[in-house]
Amino acid sequence: MNALQGMLSTIGPTDVLDIIATSVLIYYVLVLIRGTRAVQILLGVLVLVALLGLADLLHLYLMGAILQLLVVGAAVTLPIVFQPELRRALEQIGRGEFFRIGEESQRAEDRAIATLARAAFLLSRNKLGGLIVIEQESGLKEFVDTGTQLDARLSVELLLAIFMPRSPLHDGAVMVSEDTILAAGCFLPLAEHPLTERRVGTRHRAALGLTEQADAVVIVISEETGEISIARDGKLSKPFEEEERLVRLLLGVTRPRRNGRTLKNDFVSHLRTRLLPHLDRGKLRADHPQELHS
Repeated sequence: MNALQGMLSTIGPTDVLDIIATSVLIYYVLVLIRGTRAVQILLGVLVLVALLGLADLLHLYLMGAILQLLVVGAAVTLPIVFQPELRRALEQIGRGEFFRIGEESQRAEDRAIATLARAAFLLSRNKLGGLIVIEQESGLKEFVDTGTQLDARLSVELLLAIFMPRSPLHDGAVMVSEDTILAAGCFLPLAEHPLTERRVGTRHRAALGLTEQADAVVIVISEETGEISIARDGKLSKPFEEEERLVRLLLGVTRPRRNGRTLKNDFVSHLRTRLLPHLDRGKLRADHPQELHS
């Protein structure tokens, strides 16, 4: 007890400030590398360091020497490997965006949704059929594996190229996760209980079939009529005639819950949202439009 009190007595305000500043720096570094290959590289370096410590503990001198060389080599090459991340960090600092923790991820999501809506209406105007799956909490790897893996940046031009009639990938579904096209030409399961009050084609049945098994959101563009519909929870919405209305609905069914957002402004909540975004998504959003419940 006396030792603890003595240690606490040596901690001053500058020490507390140092700990807080270091924690914030680590947080922003983790946010910067989230979703990049830097995460796997850092994990590999940590594994090497852990093995080096274990080798020293067990007096494995030869193994320790080899691991020490590997760790030193990794430390030397880290600036080269992390060059894109470092450049991006410096650009964000220069623009004053690095220390924003408010709505950056939301703006990125909004841009992706706007891109999907724009592509859907361009396909509709040209009477080109399309099937676009937006991944949510449920993993869709088993369906992604049925198509051609792309891992490409989401763009209107790429979606239009995929769904062109002569494209080898136009006859399947495009799988989208955040702002990335995972794969194209994917096969989806057909609905077990097709709609009885509305005649639908194979694309619509495939969209309904997937949403019966997963929480994905599927945009369907009819090749015959050019109508755009949304499938979710095994239900099909009415056709959309306005791009803005489609954007609003997609934002409503893909955003996290809005309930209690005012209570999530603390540092820990921001850290959890940035590093583990999927854990904050509810199975049913609070702003879920009623169109998909009818």
